[in-house]
Amino acid sequence: MAAEVNEFIMIDIQATAQTKARYNRIAGIFDFLEWLMERRAKAWRRQLWESIGPGEILEVGIGTGKNLPFYPEGGKICGIDLSNGMLTQARRRADRDGIDLDLREMDVQELDFPDGSFDAAVATFVFCSVPDPILGMQELARVVKPGGKIVLLEHVRLDHPLAGWLMDCINPLVVRMVGANINRRTVDNAKRAGLVLESVVDMAANGLVKLITARPYK
Repeated sequence: MAAEVNEFIMIDIQATAQTKARYNRIAGIFDFLEWLMERRAKAWRRQLWESIGPGEILEVGIGTGKNLPFYPEGGKICGIDLSNGMLTQARRRADRDGIDLDLREMDVQELDFPDGSFDAAVATFVFCSVPDPILGMQELARVVKPGGKIVLLEHVRLDHPLAGWLMDCINPLVVRMVGANINRRTVDNAKRAGLVLESVVDMAANGLVKLITARPYK
């Protein structure tokens, strides 16, 4: 079903190129920019990966490799990223830590994998920056095996009227600076992509960060 839908959707080439350029620009300082947030995010990442068993696993938007310490035993990980600069950082971390990892430069909106290639797919703080998040999630559903798992750790737009409005107002500036949208309704996007939601857990008290567990619709 996902493949049929994708045939009629055009990737925004300009937006995708801009996203790649932004992350290439900040790849070398990305960990520094996020060091404060990462103090909390480590526990969230660990919780996510504890739910992932062994097998063929796709990590989308691997970035600088922040998830590497939490990979499950018996997992064969393929990590992709739109940014070659980010992949360079991930490779350095993998080599330093002695982690065997298949790294590829690839766009989640157009995955170069056959249907049903993976037992699970994981993304952490990625779909805030994918130009077409629904298309990207449809691609995850396509490449994950029937009965497989899709797990997303994402920050989302707050439902609070004032806070949500403020996030909408400053979002264009944040996107221009770091490439990430802070007002994405990612749970709704997952539903629109046709994913079957199994659980949505608030990781932060205000609901800003959610752990979304889903499976393909096939």
